[in-house]
Amino acid sequence: MPSKPITRALTIAGSDSGGGAGIQADLKTFGALGAYGASVITAVTAQNTQGVQAVHTVPPEIIAAQCESVFSDIRIDAVKIGMLPNVETIKTVAAALRKYNNGFLVLDPVLVATSGDSLALEDTVAVMCEELLPLADVITPNLDELAKLTGNALAKNEEEMLSQGRQLMEKGAEAVLLKGGHWVDSKEASDWLLADDQDPQCFRSSRVDTINTHGTGCTLAAAIAALRPQRTSLNTAVAAAKTYLHGAIEAGAGWRVGKGSGPLAHFWRHYRD
Repeated sequence: MPSKPITRALTIAGSDSGGGAGIQADLKTFGALGAYGASVITAVTAQNTQGVQAVHTVPPEIIAAQCESVFSDIRIDAVKIGMLPNVETIKTVAAALRKYNNGFLVLDPVLVATSGDSLALEDTVAVMCEELLPLADVITPNLDELAKLTGNALAKNEEEMLSQGRQLMEKGAEAVLLKGGHWVDSKEASDWLLADDQDPQCFRSSRVDTINTHGTGCTLAAAIAALRPQRTSLNTAVAAAKTYLHGAIEAGAGWRVGKGSGPLAHFWRHYRD
């Protein structure tokens, strides 16, 4: 009896020892959405719900070896890229993708330094735009990442956010999903999808009153990667990913995991059933 086709998704990102974000969140998301998950670890973090305490960057040769091991053996339908801690890592990952990858690529531009702090080094941003932006099918920046990638101040409204998103398109992005969920004074979490072949499309969901939002960006990007091979278009994949993310936030709103910003309920549909 022939085996049932299954989406094979790869996450290239950092490990979160607390389990809420990074590789751990990505693999949970893949599994929850019916995809087989593989991983390439770019950094090992000492991290919990209260923050990042330490980061160890994986050497470039080990990152390259992980990529080769996965791509040479497993047909990858979609790739999600997360934390890339330095220029050498970005170049190593880009080289592997150019050599091996033919799948759908989601770039979540997590700009962090080895201290765990936000990274705004011009050379890192420039190399990411030069090496990875042309390879990505969609890039998913939040407001802070969008400002760093475009060299602007933080967008204060949707008009400014869309303007910065168009600047990313001018830099070579094929599609940009602009995440506006960090505007805490809004009753809705509104994301905008920009693509060359369509008018901007807005995806809105009601805001959930919870502190458990650790890993939302990782989860959304991973969900898009898992769902795009299963859907007819990027629009429908993003809509389904947003629905999944909202459910995961809502189901985990009352959790008390750790002392800080807790994780999402990635398998919420299974809990409900």
